[in-house]
Amino acid sequence: MVPEAWRSGLVSTGRVVGVLLLLGALNKASTIIHYEILEEREKGFIVGNVVADLDLDLGSLSARRLRVVSGASRRFFEVNWETGEMFVNDRLDREELCGTLPSCTVTLELVVENPLELFSAEVVIQDINDNNPAFPTGEMKLEISEAMAPGTRFPLESAHDPDVGSNSLQTYELSHNEYFALRVQTREDSTKYAELVLERALDREREQSLQLVLTALDGGTPARSASLPIRITVLDANDNAPAFNQSLYRARVLEDAPPGTRVAQVLATDLDEGPNGEIVYSFGSHNRAGVRELFALDLVTGVLTIKGRLDFEDTKLHEIYIQAKDKGSNPEGAHCKVLVEVVDVNDNAPEIAVTSVYSPVPEDAPLGTVIALLSVTDLDAGENGLVTCEVPPGLPFTLISSLKNYFTLKTSAVLDREAVPEYNLSITARDAGSPSLSALTTVRVQVSDINDNPPQSSQSSYDVYVEENNLAGVPILNLSVWDPDAPQNARLSFFLLEPGAETGLVGRYFTINRDSGVLSSLVPLDYEDRREFELIAHVSDGGTPVLATNLSVNIFVTDRNDNAPQVLYPRPGQTSMEMLPRDAAAGHVVSRVVGWDADAGHNAWLSYNLLGAHNHSLFAVGLHTGQVSTARPVQDTDSPRQTLTVLITDNGEPSLSTTATLTVSLTEESPEARAEFPPGSDPREQNKNLTFYLLLSLILVSVGFAATVLGVIIFKVYKWKQSRDLYRAPVSSLYRTPGPSLHADAVRGGLMSPHLYHQVYLTTDSRRSDPLLTKPGAASPLASRQNTLRSCDPVFYRQVLGAESAPPGQQAPPNTDWRFSQAQRPGTSGSQNGDETGTWPNNQFDTEMLQAMILASASEAADGSSTLGGGAGTMGLSARYGPQFTLQHVPDYRQNVYIPGSNATLTNAAGKRDGKAPAGGNGNKKKSGKKEKK
Repeated sequence: MVPEAWRSGLVSTGRVVGVLLLLGALNKASTIIHYEILEEREKGFIVGNVVADLDLDLGSLSARRLRVVSGASRRFFEVNWETGEMFVNDRLDREELCGTLPSCTVTLELVVENPLELFSAEVVIQDINDNNPAFPTGEMKLEISEAMAPGTRFPLESAHDPDVGSNSLQTYELSHNEYFALRVQTREDSTKYAELVLERALDREREQSLQLVLTALDGGTPARSASLPIRITVLDANDNAPAFNQSLYRARVLEDAPPGTRVAQVLATDLDEGPNGEIVYSFGSHNRAGVRELFALDLVTGVLTIKGRLDFEDTKLHEIYIQAKDKGSNPEGAHCKVLVEVVDVNDNAPEIAVTSVYSPVPEDAPLGTVIALLSVTDLDAGENGLVTCEVPPGLPFTLISSLKNYFTLKTSAVLDREAVPEYNLSITARDAGSPSLSALTTVRVQVSDINDNPPQSSQSSYDVYVEENNLAGVPILNLSVWDPDAPQNARLSFFLLEPGAETGLVGRYFTINRDSGVLSSLVPLDYEDRREFELIAHVSDGGTPVLATNLSVNIFVTDRNDNAPQVLYPRPGQTSMEMLPRDAAAGHVVSRVVGWDADAGHNAWLSYNLLGAHNHSLFAVGLHTGQVSTARPVQDTDSPRQTLTVLITDNGEPSLSTTATLTVSLTEESPEARAEFPPGSDPREQNKNLTFYLLLSLILVSVGFAATVLGVIIFKVYKWKQSRDLYRAPVSSLYRTPGPSLHADAVRGGLMSPHLYHQVYLTTDSRRSDPLLTKPGAASPLASRQNTLRSCDPVFYRQVLGAESAPPGQQAPPNTDWRFSQAQRPGTSGSQNGDETGTWPNNQFDTEMLQAMILASASEAADGSSTLGGGAGTMGLSARYGPQFTLQHVPDYRQNVYIPGSNATLTNAAGKRDGKAPAGGNGNKKKSGKKEKK
C-alpha cells in the first residue's frame, strides 16, 4: 500500500504530492506515475494504488480491462481489478535487472479500453546490501626485489560487489606492517581499486617474505567485507626494470568485431641483456572480471586482440591493465593501462506492435482522429536506438509520438471515400543507425461514405443546336450527370426550371425525363419565331441532406431555307424609271437592285442575274452586289426604253428565288453636266505632285543638317589631333620642348633696367604665346640668372658663364659683351639717341618682339637646319631694327637661352661646323610678322 511505503520511508510525502500535482496539470495521455520499492520484495507486495493515483473509476475497472504492459519478458507487476492496487508478481533482483547501473527503473504502460487510454508508470527498484564483496582469487602472490625504491606502487587484486550506491565496494584496508601502505584509487566508472605502496626499502637478508591481508569493505549497514591474503616474496636486485613507451593506450573497436581482431599493441623495453631484458606481457592483477574472457594478450609481442563477443549495450568502455616483466632472476614489472572504447553498431532492427485500430472511419472524420496506437522498440543505444515511424507520403495520415516508443496514427487531411475507399497503410519504423535498419507493418483502414458530393457533370452548361421544323417528342439532349457517392446517395432526379421572369417555356416547348435526364421538345421549333431558349436543369441526389446541382441548357434553333428572297428596291408593284445618257460609256452605273432574305447564314446569301432584257448585250448585273451597269457604250440603234428583269436567288438547299423589274430610259446629256466636270481635271494627280515636292524638301533639309553636323565633327577632330601632335612632337622638333610649356629667361644681365624683370612663357604651339609678366621689385638679372643656372647641367653652366672652373655656387664676373653704347643698341628705326644708362629696348612692345625673335632663332639653331635669323650673324634682327643692326652689335644671347630637352649649342659656330650655308630667314620673318600682328 502507498501509506505503508510512506511509513517505511521509501516514498516521501513531498515527492508524491509533487507527482500528483504534475499529473493533474498534464493531459491524461501523457500521465506518468512514479513508485519506489526495495528489491527482493515478496510476491504480492503492494506497490501502490494506480486507480487512485490515476483518478480512475474502480467500478468500471474490470469492464475497461486495465492491464500492465512492459518491455520485459517477465511480468513483474500486476493490478488487482477489485482494489485497483498494483502488486509484485515476480521476484525483483536489482542486480539481475539492471546490473551495475546506478539507477534501476522499470517502465510500465497501463492500458485501459472503452475508451482507449494509455498511462505510463515508473517503478524505481532500490538496492539493498545483499551481496558481499569478492576477490577473483583466494590468494595473491607478489615478488618484489629488494632494490625496489620506496614509493613504488603495486596493483592489487580488485574485489567485486554487485550492489550499487552506498552498498557497493567503498574502500580497502591493509593489515599492519612496516614496509607497505595502501592507496585506494577510483576508476573512471567510480569503482575502487587498491595499490600497495612501498614506503620502506626491503631487505631480503632480513626478511625473505611477507604475509599481508587485504580487506575489501562495502558501505552497507552493517558493512560486508572480504579478505585476500597477500604473500610477498623478496627477490634479489634487478637493476633495470621494463618500461612502457606510454602509460595509457587508447583504442576503439566495433562491437561486432570478430574474434582475433587486433585492438592495440603495448610496447615495453628493458635495458638489461639476456634473460633480464626479455619481456613477458600479461594482464594486470586488478582488471575487472570478464576482461580475460573478452580479450587476449600475446605474451611476447604485447598485441591485444578480441577473444569473445563485445556488446555495446552491456559495456561501453573496457579498462585493461597490462604488466610487463623481464625474465631475469629477480624480474621487475611495469604497468600500463589500455582504454578500449566499444563503438556501437546498428545490429538490432526496430519492432512494431499495433495495439488497436479504429476502422471503418467516416470520411467526414475531423482532423486528428486517432486511427491506431503503435509501440516501437529498438535494443540499440544512441542514434542507433532512435526510431522514427513514417507513413508513405501523399496519404491523409500522420504519425505522432505521444510517449516514448509509442506512436499514434491520426488523420492529417480530409478523407474522401469517393477517391480512396480503403487504405492499406505500410508503416515503416526506421532507426538512425548506419546502415539504417527498419521494420514494416501494414494497417488496413476503411472509409465509410457520407453524402458529401452533389451531382456532377462533365460540363456546367450545354449548348444544343436544333434545326427548325423538327419533329415533336424526339429527344434533343441526354444530360450526362453522375454522383460519386454510394448507390443510395447517388440516385439522381432531373427537373427543368425557367430562369428569370419568363415562364411557360417548360410546359409549352420542352420536357425532361425525371429518371434518365433526356430532354425532348413538345412542338416543332421555328427559327424565324424564336432562335434561342435558356433553361436550367435541376439535378438532385437521394442522400440526406439532399444535394443538388443546376446545369445551364442553351437551345439554339438553326435555320432551314424555308423563306424565298424579297425585293426591297425597286419596290414591288411600283414603276421605277432609271435615266441613262446616250453618251454613257461602258461600266456606267445605272441603278442597283436590293434584295433581302428572312433566313440566316448561307441561306440568306443572295446572287443577282439578268433574266430578261430587250438587249442583253447592253446591260450587266453584279452577281453579289445587284449593281446594274452598262456592258458597252449606248448606240443609236438601242431602243429608248429598256425593261430589265433581274433574278434574285438565295444560297439554300433547295434554292429559292424571286424577280425584280427595272425600267431604263435613254436620254441626251445636258451641257451643264459637261461644264461641271471639265476634262483633264484630276485632283488625285495634283495631290500626287504636292506629295512629291514635300518629300523632296524634307530629304534636302535632312541631308543639309547631316552634312553640317559631320563638318563640325571633322573640324573638332582635326583641331584635337593637331594639338595632340604638337604635344607629342619629338626632341628634334621645332621648339625642342618635352612638356606642354617652355620657360625661357630672355635677355638678362643688362638688357633691362634693374627694377624690371621680364620672363617669356611659350607654349608648345608657336602661334600662341602667353603675355609677358612684369614683376617689379625682382632680383637683379645677374643674380636671377645665377639662381637659374644652379639647377642646370655643369657643362651648360660653364658654357653660359664662360668660366670653366667656376662652380655654380661662386659669383662669376659680368661679361663685357653685354655692355655697349647707345649707338650700338638697336631701336625701332635703327640707331637711337639716348642715355648711356637708359633701358633697351625703349618700350615693352620692342622688348617682346626682340625676345620672341631671339627664342625663335635659338630654336632653329637647336634644330641644326637653319642659321640664326636672316643672314650670318644677324639673328634675324635686321628685319625689325634695320640692316645696320647685326650680331656684331649684340652679344651672343644664345648662351643665355636654355631650352629643356635640347642638347644643341646655341652659337654661331654651330652652322659653321655643320658646313651649311646660312639660310634665308623667311620662316622667322613670317613668325615675326605674326607676332607683330598680335
